[in-house]
Amino acid sequence: MTKKILILPGDGIGPEIVAQAEKVLAFLINERGFDLEIEHGLLGGSAVDATGSPFPDETLNQAKSAAAILLGAVGGPKWESIERSIRPERGLLGIRSSLELFANLRPAVLFPQLAEASTLKEEVVSDLDIMFVRELTGGIYFGEPRGIKTLDDGQRQGFNTLVYSESEIERIARTAFDVASKRQGRVCSVDKANVLEATELWREVVSSVAKDYPDVELQHMYVDNAAMQLVRAPKQFDVIVTTNMFGDILSDLASMLTGSIGMLPSASLASDGSGMYEPSHGSAPDIAGQNIANPLATILSLSMLLRYSLSEVQAADQIEQAVSQVLSDGFRTKDIHSDGMNCVGTNEMGDAVVKALSSIVN
Repeated sequence: MTKKILILPGDGIGPEIVAQAEKVLAFLINERGFDLEIEHGLLGGSAVDATGSPFPDETLNQAKSAAAILLGAVGGPKWESIERSIRPERGLLGIRSSLELFANLRPAVLFPQLAEASTLKEEVVSDLDIMFVRELTGGIYFGEPRGIKTLDDGQRQGFNTLVYSESEIERIARTAFDVASKRQGRVCSVDKANVLEATELWREVVSSVAKDYPDVELQHMYVDNAAMQLVRAPKQFDVIVTTNMFGDILSDLASMLTGSIGMLPSASLASDGSGMYEPSHGSAPDIAGQNIANPLATILSLSMLLRYSLSEVQAADQIEQAVSQVLSDGFRTKDIHSDGMNCVGTNEMGDAVVKALSSIVN
């Protein structure tokens, strides 16, 4: 049965980095005979320019019929002055909500070849392998009421609502425990239960779910301490599960432990196994069109797509091996370049991964 992959290049460097992942996907389709249909669509600023909406109905229909989605990145200064409701980021939030992509998996893995690129000492980060499980469709990013209002004294006041239901917390907790059971068997739940009632409930529900996973160790940690510990001793963590906003911040912090956010993929999953896959970095409009963006996070996102939504575990492993190989061969984009290495552009890095993959597959 043919499965459809929807590709949403997005904005900024999105089209450039997605093009490199498409090279890898095209190679696998040709070499391994994957029965896949590739479709392209619009999301974010490019969709605003073309249709007036950051998340057009046509894109929603495409997404609903796709087995998986590969996204580049959305947003940029070009659209910062337009009405908030149609800014590119609203399209990203909209597709996550519409498809119920509630579980965001963000691995922070340090390739040994890049230990020198981390801002921390090598002994602190070597062999780093953390999986962030971030709740993605609830919390303060979606809570109502929200807005900006004018008070009686003429001052403007901005307000957002942090809200979580038991069912929302339970399903993301179970995702984290399931992931941990296939790794080192440790979950750290991050909250601010000493201040925020919503995360007091978070802690209670996570603790209740833990009883169903006796082989997985559970630890609770306040978010400020978690941020400190990620810099002090990051290898103490296996799986970190947390709220939408805390996960957004902490996973970006962890990206610098690995040398560059340009190396970090992500998966946003629905309960049926379908999902959207994207690099953890943004659209970087300041370097768009210059052939210097790092495409490896997007290529590794393709690996996650194959692993989680298509169950093509061998192909996913082979992509990761190919990325490791090009790093061992000394290929580096500007963000991870160091003396003695071969600094290459976006396109050249994509070609190098395909070449390495060819040697592994064949």
